[in-house]
Amino acid sequence: MTVSSGGEAIVSGLIAHGVDTVFGLPGAQIYGLFDAFQQAQMKVIGARHEQACGYMAYGYARSTGRPGVFSVVPGPGVLNAGAALLTAFGANVPVLCLTGQVPVPFLGKGRGHLHEMPDQLATLRTFVKWAERIEYPDAAPTLVSRAFQEMLSGRRGPVARGDRRGKTAGGFSCAAARSRAGQGRRRADREQQDADDIRRQRCN
Repeated sequence: MTVSSGGEAIVSGLIAHGVDTVFGLPGAQIYGLFDAFQQAQMKVIGARHEQACGYMAYGYARSTGRPGVFSVVPGPGVLNAGAALLTAFGANVPVLCLTGQVPVPFLGKGRGHLHEMPDQLATLRTFVKWAERIEYPDAAPTLVSRAFQEMLSGRRGPVARGDRRGKTAGGFSCAAARSRAGQGRRRADREQQDADDIRRQRCN
């Protein structure tokens, strides 16, 4: 695919990492990204609420073992999806959230632009593993790779990417986490310990 826009650059990076399915709810700030999904013939599954998009990506990741990807508008869209991101963080499941940003001239001005959230990037960084903004289309493939690296390495957890509308033609933010080796066994051990504690308390 010839890359000519930020949205296409982002999708090129996703395809390079084996992504072929995206869950999403399109909006003004991410139309360019959804156009790129269509041009690349990616499978896009829609929903009527951003939280549903996030949880579908979460379920996809849990059931397939592959990173789940979803895309929502910035501001309220990201906040609506926050529950799914935090669930992914707690369960260490790989989930990528692609979002947008207000136009560059309005960024950080606090003028109440559509879907504006004061310092969205800083907000995302409070509940994901890593967050950054794509400043230019040429940087998109490298930063998509960095996002995958961050979410799948070390203690795996959510990461976030954001871009500046008007320069990359579509927003991007991603969140991901993945189960640690042995997590299921440790969870079973904790549940057994809890049961033992309850029995001891009843005996006393």
